[in-house]
Amino acid sequence: MSALVSIIMPSYNTAPYIAESINSVVAQTYADWELIIVDDASSDNTDEVVAPLCHPRELNCHPREGGDLSSKIHYLKNDRNRGAAYSRNRALREAKGRWIAFLDSDDIWTPDKLEKQIAFMDKNGYAFSYTRYEEMGEDGKPTGTVVGGPNRITKTGMYNYCWPGCLTVMYDREVVGDIQIAEIQKNNDYAMWLKICRKADCYLLDENLARYRKRGGSISNHSYTSLIKWHYKLYREAEGMNPVASLFNTGRNLFFGVWKKVKYVGMF
Repeated sequence: MSALVSIIMPSYNTAPYIAESINSVVAQTYADWELIIVDDASSDNTDEVVAPLCHPRELNCHPREGGDLSSKIHYLKNDRNRGAAYSRNRALREAKGRWIAFLDSDDIWTPDKLEKQIAFMDKNGYAFSYTRYEEMGEDGKPTGTVVGGPNRITKTGMYNYCWPGCLTVMYDREVVGDIQIAEIQKNNDYAMWLKICRKADCYLLDENLARYRKRGGSISNHSYTSLIKWHYKLYREAEGMNPVASLFNTGRNLFFGVWKKVKYVGMF
């Protein structure tokens, strides 16, 4: 595998935002990337928004055999709505790069995100890393809230809490290998980090290199009852733990969730 970065982008009804997300990839100072978008049978006009951005005249791409693919942007569609976990798994199976990065279709990166993160990992010999990010509203206006986390997350630390924001994570596939996760409805990014942390600790690049769009449907906006249910399902179904262990880890996760808000949210 080369130094190619495969960027995993699931999408579902994000037509108002996805162009900005794609353009933040196109604007990267690190040029060796491929963007794999898997649309989960959106009912809005996502197809119409994405099509011009994949046009050869605009991105210097050329179609390849086998569907609506280009040399740098791969746009795939699920036959029916299957969920973000299925879409991420499908994108990961398509990935060709050594480095795997994640960007949801309503979030954005700073132009130097990939360049800085790869340099950080290369210099230190890290196989798994994340960065700080800033929250923004649905309208794209920054809220001023910057979210960080521990400088190093071990396997135990990752089970304590899902510290990394999905839009900031990158891992080295040469070390971690190929990853597929259980198709749970929520917390599927966390299920992925729990698999990766068995192979490598996760390190923080202490810079704000991404912006997370906080929308009404975000998991962080749901009730504690919903959070408890989804965390329990993560440990019970994705991790295969027994009910007692699943309940213990759910409680542990909620405790460290409060700790994160106290120590790391708003850190500049």
